[in-house]
Amino acid sequence: MSRRAESYDESDVRIRPGKGSRPRTKTRPAHENAESAMVVSVDRGRWGCTLGGDPGRRVVAMRARELGRTPIVVGDDVGVVGDLTGRPDSLARIVKVAERRTVLRRTADDTDPYERIVVANADRLLIVTAMADPPPRTGFVERALAAAYVGGLEPILCLTKTDLASPDEFVAAFEGLDLPIVHAGRTDPLDDVLTLLRGHLTALIGHSGVGKSTLVNRLVPEADRATGVVSGVGRGRHTSTQSVALPLPGDGETQRSWVVDTPGIRSFGLAHVGPDDIIDAFDDLRDAIENCPRGCTHLGAPADPECALDELEGPSHRRAMAVRHLLIAVSGGKTEEAESGPSSDST
Repeated sequence: MSRRAESYDESDVRIRPGKGSRPRTKTRPAHENAESAMVVSVDRGRWGCTLGGDPGRRVVAMRARELGRTPIVVGDDVGVVGDLTGRPDSLARIVKVAERRTVLRRTADDTDPYERIVVANADRLLIVTAMADPPPRTGFVERALAAAYVGGLEPILCLTKTDLASPDEFVAAFEGLDLPIVHAGRTDPLDDVLTLLRGHLTALIGHSGVGKSTLVNRLVPEADRATGVVSGVGRGRHTSTQSVALPLPGDGETQRSWVVDTPGIRSFGLAHVGPDDIIDAFDDLRDAIENCPRGCTHLGAPADPECALDELEGPSHRRAMAVRHLLIAVSGGKTEEAESGPSSDST
């Protein structure tokens, strides 16, 4: 036997790390002890979460590897584990994402198949619209209404800068939808707005320059959201660049109210929304269209002269005509664009 063979032992065998004989299991931990939390901010792969919905118990978390590329957005109910102290430089892990109760979606345009989730689990949508500087755009409000109805949110129209122009003609376009309308200009009291927001998670959306961040600062004074000015040609500039959920002050121990400030929107595509999706949000109209002929678009004559919506009477007929106007606007095939510059969200 050679000298080499006599000195040979297990140290001569190179073992590759991680290549043991035990096969890798596909079983993942159940995380039954994960603490419930709500996502209140998203920033470069880190999620701010409030434990148990308590604004005072906030942690920063990363997405657990087993979740892969699961999208997590503001408003999501999640399960978190790890370091839940909330101390500086501590990091928890999001290991569960609960099924969403509602979701506000949009696409870049009406042909884009990729849906962008604006906020999850909001039960109300405050559509902030200025009456001037920048001028109001009926098409944007109609698209926001469609997204709210389809996503399960209750829409509210919030008007700002009513001292610069009368809102009467503008709001007349939405008669029949039972749409709550409130005023929230700089000098308007916010009692009516707060009454509608209490006890709810409410998302705020609007074009740049309509005064949305100014409204948020009035509702939540400690929020300190950035505000700017509208340019001389009536174009707003984005100042809110990330969605963030903020707690309304004055809540009791058992009632939590949140507002979600979102970046100013330049376009609101609805590639994921069809006519039946919108009508399905109205019980009386949903039953009526069962009598429509196959392939009916519910747009009325000349496209669909036998649409069952025309047979309705009273309040249902008024609502049907308002919804039809909404369908015509949404099916126009053109994404509503904001004529705004590259920066402020409010004035």
